[in-house]
Amino acid sequence: MLTLANRSKFSTLLDALILTQPTDPRPAIIFVRTGQPPVIVSRTQFHEQSARYATALRQHGIQPRDLIIIAHVQNLETIFAFWGALMMGAIPSIFPTLTEKLDPEIYINSVSQLVERSGVRAIFTTDEFAPRLAAHVNCPVLSSDRFDQQPASWETAEPAADEIAFLQHSSGTTGLQKGVALSHCAVLNQLASYSDSLNLNAADVIVSWLPLYHDMGLIAGFLLPLVQGLPLVIMSPFDWVSNPVLLLQAIDQFSGTLCWLPNFAYNHMARRIRAADTDGLSLTTMRAFINCSEPVRHDSHTQFIERFGDLGVTPDKLAVSYAMAENVFAVTQTRLGQPPELDWIDREMLATQQVARQVSAGHTGAVTYVSCGQPIPGVSVRILGPQGDILPERSVGEIAIKSNCLLTGYYRRDDLNPFTPDGWYRTGDMGYRAANAIYVIGRYKDLIINAGKNIYPQDIEAIVNTIPGIHPGRVVAFGVPDEREGTELIAVVAEVDVADPAQQREIGRQIRQRVSQQSMAAVSVVQLVEPGWLIKTSSGKMARAANRDKWLKAFRR
Repeated sequence: MLTLANRSKFSTLLDALILTQPTDPRPAIIFVRTGQPPVIVSRTQFHEQSARYATALRQHGIQPRDLIIIAHVQNLETIFAFWGALMMGAIPSIFPTLTEKLDPEIYINSVSQLVERSGVRAIFTTDEFAPRLAAHVNCPVLSSDRFDQQPASWETAEPAADEIAFLQHSSGTTGLQKGVALSHCAVLNQLASYSDSLNLNAADVIVSWLPLYHDMGLIAGFLLPLVQGLPLVIMSPFDWVSNPVLLLQAIDQFSGTLCWLPNFAYNHMARRIRAADTDGLSLTTMRAFINCSEPVRHDSHTQFIERFGDLGVTPDKLAVSYAMAENVFAVTQTRLGQPPELDWIDREMLATQQVARQVSAGHTGAVTYVSCGQPIPGVSVRILGPQGDILPERSVGEIAIKSNCLLTGYYRRDDLNPFTPDGWYRTGDMGYRAANAIYVIGRYKDLIINAGKNIYPQDIEAIVNTIPGIHPGRVVAFGVPDEREGTELIAVVAEVDVADPAQQREIGRQIRQRVSQQSMAAVSVVQLVEPGWLIKTSSGKMARAANRDKWLKAFRR
């Protein structure tokens, strides 16, 4: 396996253990589906299918270093197309495909603009969507039927270690944002460091439902197991959302040991999975469920343990990582086998002085933050003030990182320089350091300045999400300038089912009351909307800026 000790033996991703033994019958991928038997792909089949896609790409005129967009539904075709592109030397990038949650006009327009800006050589998508997309882009659109029955060619590219391996695209309302260019060297450095931090071993089995167009799914739930030659149990994110017990069933059936999750997934499973669905299941093989959200919520962990404790979920099986595409993936990781540390801090000092003063758990006005752990090997972290000055421990500022796995740059965006003059990457995330652990509070761009206090919208949203009648996870908070008062007012937009005016007034009253009781903030505007009104990013995060703009156009006069 790839470790820090043997890192020099791996030059590119084509040295992945999944590709070095093409006649190995052991499982490479196990694709699980609701109500259907799993599809087991051996290492031999994985190699053959990826080589077949590499051949097809060559026959369609794709050359090494060409950018290939994969905007397919998440299935085995997506996986083979990605690895086939790597094998023939192209640069793959996985995008979300068009779904009912994305506006078709905005999606197609964004793809068209990106094709122009980034010089996309071809797009691989579904048979159904290909004709529609082809009418709006000036590059070939390849559908699944163009790859059927292609022979496998064993000709493999030999890229240099510092060449771009693939692009990750930052999360957005369509997922089509600036491309994070990552070299083979950076990706392998990350996988070696992160594997050591996890004490990864040959007995591990990784289970994932995560979308492959997001760094958590692409790196932790896809590249990591395949490069390391570990079994990958994977499923469609759409299948998991509608039937979340599928993940637990897969862990039980295939003895899963590691699984990465965004914060909302803990709540989703705890609320949606019925007790009858888990009869006979065991999660005792799990080493860790790893939360990679910013910030991580302690109440979500607590709810998850309470719901699935009888299946073998214990506090020491919950872990946390702070991660981002620009660093390939992990920046920090808590120690596996130990519960993540909790930090109770004074809410008033955080809001007014940007200091995380530690208090007791029972202190009036205490707010809880969950440690994201310490930086993994090869990664350094600083907390910076507004002028770029390095802040002391427990001072809240912008998180900056320097590592051997940072992005090469933003693809074909010479106008964007992501680094400071001394090579640090400013993340845009706000946080603090305590005893060398990193605590993440929220995004700087989402910060609300209300009456001189720093208000983090995710804290407001977490409170509102607990109110009966509110769709969990379908709440957004943002600031609205008030010129008369010279500050920002706090607005909350939340999805509800009820149409009765009296019931809506009561929900609005509870929103204002609970936020006032549990935070340093007062909500000035409450807007209740129908289900499906709010916009989320491609990775499932609330798109605060887009929702603010939508609300301003719809309700602000």
